[in-house]
Amino acid sequence: MTERLDVSVVIPTRSRWHLLSTAALPAALAQVDVDHEVIVVDDGSDDGTSERLEALGESRVRVVRHEESRGVAAARNAGIAAARGRWVSFLDDDDVWSPGKLRAQLDAAETSAAVFAYAAGAGLDASRRYLFAVPAPDPGTVASRLLRWNVIWCGCSNVVARTDVVRELGGFDGSLFQLADWDLWIRLALAGRAAAAHDVLVGYVMHDESMLLTDRRDVFPELEHLAAKHREAADAYGVSLDEALFSRWVARGHRRAGRRSAAARTYLRGAVKHRDLGAVPRALSALVPERVVDAARRAARVEHRSSLRKLDVPEPEWIARFRT
Repeated sequence: MTERLDVSVVIPTRSRWHLLSTAALPAALAQVDVDHEVIVVDDGSDDGTSERLEALGESRVRVVRHEESRGVAAARNAGIAAARGRWVSFLDDDDVWSPGKLRAQLDAAETSAAVFAYAAGAGLDASRRYLFAVPAPDPGTVASRLLRWNVIWCGCSNVVARTDVVRELGGFDGSLFQLADWDLWIRLALAGRAAAAHDVLVGYVMHDESMLLTDRRDVFPELEHLAAKHREAADAYGVSLDEALFSRWVARGHRRAGRRSAAARTYLRGAVKHRDLGAVPRALSALVPERVVDAARRAARVEHRSSLRKLDVPEPEWIARFRT
């Protein structure tokens, strides 16, 4: 291993060895053509995660242990502080990567003299079966688009950034729990150039243990914080955060978690506050179990529509190796 590594991969985790050991950890260790380390931040696990990692005897894996949970933003910041790589990349413990992910992003960033890079990503179900793919946004417009909506898909598992720039920016905002990645991407985009690797290199796994579904704290104050924090930049670009779209996103999270009444209330609140008439029928359908709605769509041969732009590409071959 060289003295100055290419990349430090930061993986926060808490008592999810069954996911970490079958998803993020093997994905990070399988990266090719890079000198890298994997920093697993054990944020107060009680399932023996740190001991299991130490027992692997893998020289590229370093463990940062928090005896008590400090939250995911603080865990990622601890990984950033410990990083020895020129670049730092973030990976959630339940997501997966193509083995060429880091190399492709570093090449894209270095070609464009960028301070961060991202890729196209795939949506996977709980068994890591391929569902769809989402393109990487245009680096030339990503700053203005991020000030409206988080257009870098796959959450915190997509971006690689220059470590020195991330540290200068102060890392993740510890006051945020759901939107900390979006906030950092905005600050990175305002700090320097972005670059995109257009192949599908990240797999975002959608399952019942997702923080979006299990964390029931009110996320709307976070949006207010984000809007206030970046209002000057948004005004300069002539854009504003899409609060109606955000309201729908929160409502969909409630619905996926089985909180149908909360989903309906969120849709209706968005309909009134943002004059989003399209949220009204969604509020009504939210009260019906999703399996019933899906069955009705199939019977009526109505295609489910999504505002998310999709890529018309087959499943990348690398995803199958993570199938459960």
